[in-house]
Amino acid sequence: MSEDRRRRWRGWGAWAPKVRRLLDLRSRPARARSILFDDHGPGDRDRPHPGLDLGGRELTPRRLPLLRQLSGDPLALGDAARSRRSDALRPRTEGADAVARSVCPFCAVGCGQRVFVRDGRVIQIEGDPDSPVSRGRLCPKGSASRQLVTGPHRELRVRYRRPHGSDWEELPLDQAMEMIADRVLETRAATWEDRDEAGNLLNRTMGIASLGGATMDNEENYLIKKLFTGLGVVQVENQARI
Repeated sequence: MSEDRRRRWRGWGAWAPKVRRLLDLRSRPARARSILFDDHGPGDRDRPHPGLDLGGRELTPRRLPLLRQLSGDPLALGDAARSRRSDALRPRTEGADAVARSVCPFCAVGCGQRVFVRDGRVIQIEGDPDSPVSRGRLCPKGSASRQLVTGPHRELRVRYRRPHGSDWEELPLDQAMEMIADRVLETRAATWEDRDEAGNLLNRTMGIASLGGATMDNEENYLIKKLFTGLGVVQVENQARI
């Protein structure tokens, strides 16, 4: 016999006397009936309940899954499978003040999400059962998308590293937007094409391209296409089509 099997047998041997005392219910018929049939009723979980004293530890039906199975849950799918700790647990969404509907920000499927908010903070994100796309389902990345909002590594300020620089610096959002606009206009002016070699009218720039994200809705894509078409940008694409 292997050492691992010997260890198992020794562990069962330590429990054998307690199991025999537990099963020897003939000498205590009143207490046995109370344990097996739970005279207190199903709603009296927290009331003191008579139990068997095995080695100085009081065992009640609520602490013995086997007896809970015998008293009405033979498949251990309900009350028999619940411990005191699990019975006291409450869902994270129970105290939510509001629920907002959103779209998962990862891939191009566009699964619906329900965002639970309490005191202005996101406390849980789950699949939206009303979504015709995902019908309440989320992949592991979508299920963990709350970390994008509440994660400690999320950047909340604009960070900029200058050309040939080695350190990041924080910029105000207005300044960063002005810098982006200046670069777009400079690039457009430097790469503008009026006509080709054959004299055909072009009015375009090949120095700017746009790649949209999968979570953009129709209105956002319309505005982006309208903006870049007006700027003469012809390389406009969306991640959902790649």
